[in-house]
Amino acid sequence: MNNINSNNEWLFEITPKNNFFSLNLKEIWQYRDLLFLFVKRDVITVYKQTVLGPLWYLIQPLFTSITFTIIFNNVAGINTGSVPPFLFNLGGITVWNYFTACLNGTSDTFKSNAAIFGKVYFPRIITPLSVVISNLIKFGIQFLIFIAFYIFYYFKGSELSLNISLMAFPILISIMGILGLGLGMLISSMVTKYRDFSYLIGFGIQLLMYLSAVMYPMELIKQKLPAYGWIVEYNPLAYIIETSRYMLLDVGEISLSGLAYTLILTIAVFFIGLLIFNKTEKSFIDTV
Repeated sequence: MNNINSNNEWLFEITPKNNFFSLNLKEIWQYRDLLFLFVKRDVITVYKQTVLGPLWYLIQPLFTSITFTIIFNNVAGINTGSVPPFLFNLGGITVWNYFTACLNGTSDTFKSNAAIFGKVYFPRIITPLSVVISNLIKFGIQFLIFIAFYIFYYFKGSELSLNISLMAFPILISIMGILGLGLGMLISSMVTKYRDFSYLIGFGIQLLMYLSAVMYPMELIKQKLPAYGWIVEYNPLAYIIETSRYMLLDVGEISLSGLAYTLILTIAVFFIGLLIFNKTEKSFIDTV
């Protein structure tokens, strides 16, 4: 009997994590069905009891783009060149919305999933990872709206052209998703101890949007406010937004040094967030 048991191998082995930087992709793959269920939950349940349902995916960027066009282009007089102001704003907002959705969804990981975490084991990183993946669906829907308006303005006679760098657009979106995941894991770990920190997230995201060149070209802030232009230049999100507009609308420019800075900072933020996330998951249940 002992010989038979000794030849059997355990399917899963739960052991303490000694490496704070452990991502354990093999274990995540083993729980891929659970990851799919979390993605399905995030997509379906968020708008299940709403009147308009998934239409909110479309309404939010459209109304925001209209508001920005009226205020920043018509009233403030920001020039977008040959690109229609509405399309200029819609492109920036579509990319920006993916980052904010990832950050908002992952920044409340421990607090919103405390009941599940306290009852059953699974790799905790699956929860914030499911948010990043599920928001890709939302981004895809909003991006289709952008394509529809792009085609509309193109046949209307606007001077629009595609850029060959558009092939790298999925990589750019992946970088934004990883940055949102890293910041979200970092914030979610802090919220377990400092509850009032969660109230600052909404305000911080709104402020960050104005510093990320979402509704204006980066070159404009350098010309109009040279004393404060460095704030935008040190913001990695501004380079992502500016590069996305160059890829989608062929306006602005790509800063290779800015993208390199963004990539390095994204990797650093992700691993710092992962470090603190793995450390927090060991004792969060006592403080959440």
